[in-house]
Amino acid sequence: MKTRVTQLLGTEYPIIQGGMAWVAEASLAAAVSAAGGLGLIGAASAPGEWVREQIREIRRHTAQPFGVNIMLMSPYADEVAQIVAAEKVPVITTGAGNPEKYMEIWKEAGCKVIPVVASVALAKRMERCKADAVVAEGNEAGGHIGELTTMVLVPQVVDAVTIPVIAAGGIADGRGMAAAFMLGAEGMQLGTHFVVTRESRVHDHYKQAIVKARDIDTRVTGRSTGHPVRALRNQMTKQYSALEAAGAGFEELELLTLGGLRKAVVEGDVVNGSVMAGQSAGLVKAELSCRELIEKLVAETDQLMKGTGLYE
Repeated sequence: MKTRVTQLLGTEYPIIQGGMAWVAEASLAAAVSAAGGLGLIGAASAPGEWVREQIREIRRHTAQPFGVNIMLMSPYADEVAQIVAAEKVPVITTGAGNPEKYMEIWKEAGCKVIPVVASVALAKRMERCKADAVVAEGNEAGGHIGELTTMVLVPQVVDAVTIPVIAAGGIADGRGMAAAFMLGAEGMQLGTHFVVTRESRVHDHYKQAIVKARDIDTRVTGRSTGHPVRALRNQMTKQYSALEAAGAGFEELELLTLGGLRKAVVEGDVVNGSVMAGQSAGLVKAELSCRELIEKLVAETDQLMKGTGLYE
């Protein structure tokens, strides 16, 4: 399964594990990279030294390529940007902002830079500032989302740029990967299914909430604040939606969700915590190892893609 993405990343497969806050730490990322994909450490809002420790930890477990996802809204973004350059992290993905001001130091350090985009305009801008590829993420994804679906976003981004495009949002099996290839993507990023892997250290309550989820069980909150987030519906999303409908302000809404993701991931509170997951949760039926999941994805995709010539 060779594409421009595997050549760029130096991986066996064009499969990237999403850089999910509180979920994507060194043990999960190392397992994904060791299985032939690209594991990501999610820097989220963590301080720089935590990120440095995670980078050094993953290097103790695998010699395979890995990456760090930087949330550019983080108060530690400048610090983390310097650390990933100093540590010469092979791949950097970015979200929640524009990484242009860091491009020079990252390129000088030899890092491959792959911003996550939710529009054609941002994809074109990232290509102009020398991004190596882009992740076109549709709003089926979990966590912070844009407005366009994967089905319409990916082909328009593919048509607009010459760099490789990686599809994300709603992909959980070989059918989703095959569809992404047909849309012109040369790689795929998955988040929700990697949450439910044996190497993922999230609380079992969180994993089971995803496994039990149905097709209609995610909700988007935060549109009134300009920061929409997709998560599994629970008491917290119900309360948040009611406050939004009543015209609550940003501070009141933020107070409700403060620490919510940690509450779900670490403490296992799937009632009042923020159980971020994509619409693909309804396709996740069992907990697998990262290697089992990647092998399953590849086998299913190969079966569907035989004879298309879209990858070697």
